[in-house]
Amino acid sequence: MQRQLGVNTWVWASPLDDAGLLAIAERASGIGYELLELPVESPGDWSPALAAERLAALGMGARVVGAMGEGRDLLDDALREATQRYLRHCVDVAVAVGSPTVAGPFTARTGRVWRMDAGERAAAIRTLREALRPVAGYAAERGVILAVEPLNRYETSLINTVEQALDALDPLFGAGVGIALDSYHLNIEERSPAEAIRAAGSRTAVVQVCGNDRGPVGPDHTDWSAFLDALDDAGYAGPLTLESFTGDNDTIATAASIWRPLADSQDELARTTFDFLTDLQQRRSSRP
Repeated sequence: MQRQLGVNTWVWASPLDDAGLLAIAERASGIGYELLELPVESPGDWSPALAAERLAALGMGARVVGAMGEGRDLLDDALREATQRYLRHCVDVAVAVGSPTVAGPFTARTGRVWRMDAGERAAAIRTLREALRPVAGYAAERGVILAVEPLNRYETSLINTVEQALDALDPLFGAGVGIALDSYHLNIEERSPAEAIRAAGSRTAVVQVCGNDRGPVGPDHTDWSAFLDALDDAGYAGPLTLESFTGDNDTIATAASIWRPLADSQDELARTTFDFLTDLQQRRSSRP
């Protein structure tokens, strides 16, 4: 199966603006990527209309991702309504640029970790479901899926594994909600990333990839052939999008713990990933 390959603008810039979007779109298209993953860090940073126009001219598609930064938290009574408004805005952006999904860790603020006993966890899950339900309905009415991403234990306490995501989101699947799988977090939290992918199955709406160190795909210890086999078994035919980060922005470098260069250059990071996945998919498609 030949899946489309995409790349997140975070590889090169944060926050994204119109000038950066135009330059990155040209750069990504020149490497060969067919999709651009567009973060909505703050509403108004970039123009969805301009993005849609430029990507169409380049023959590229779009995928939208959200960011659960400071002030966004569906579990916090004081922040829930504003977070829901933000997620609805992300859905509107997705409609404007033609993205069928909005992906992100749509639970608590990224980086907020806390201990819970079984009762407290159950209560947090109930709160999450009720907070997500109206936003999921808004997304479903517009043909968009909110893809909720499990994060590693250092970035959240609530949903770290696919099993936890399946449990927490079960009542919402099929009504504007799916799962976003990120190879970086799978590598940390899952005893078998491949089996976790199979368990997610048809609920998988988004797949993001990077090397196990958040660098390029290919020269890392991940068994990428097994990873793609598992996606085949899960029935996922959607794109693979590279999500890595620039260390040039203090906020994002700190949030993603980018303390050293992950490749000789950000272009090289993107190019190595594209070349490796293109070659791997071609070799797999020619198997008897």
